[in-house]
Amino acid sequence: MQELNLPPFDYKLTQSGETIYIWDVLRRKQVVLTPEEWVRQHVVHYLISHRGYPKGLLSLERGHRYNQRQKRTDLWALGPDGTPLLLVECKRPTVPITAAVAQQAATYNQTIGAPLLLLTNGLQHFCWRVNFEQRTNEMLSEVPAYGEMVK
Repeated sequence: MQELNLPPFDYKLTQSGETIYIWDVLRRKQVVLTPEEWVRQHVVHYLISHRGYPKGLLSLERGHRYNQRQKRTDLWALGPDGTPLLLVECKRPTVPITAAVAQQAATYNQTIGAPLLLLTNGLQHFCWRVNFEQRTNEMLSEVPAYGEMVK
């Protein structure tokens, strides 16, 4: 798999025939290792190990409804009360983070209401603080630590 612009972590790979699997610490099972999954697993471990997000408050591929359609988000981080804190949209490394990707995530976040939005392809990362009342977005240089978000 491609080296990413995220801290390395100890991962466990297994292979069955031609298919490679990676151990997912959140779902507690082996999942097929796709380029997007490689990015998602790096982000999960970054949030837990480097930004202090509790493993039990991270949720992968959570469903939500938007415009009467069922959609899936890549990753959510929740606050202690279960409200969304961070919405993460992961793309495989070969997919550039474009305005269309940002629009997709922002559209999902209209129904989710997370104050932080992170877009990443593992090589480029964009994080915004979203103020729904003022309808503004502030670009951040990094994902805020969990403790900063739940003061």
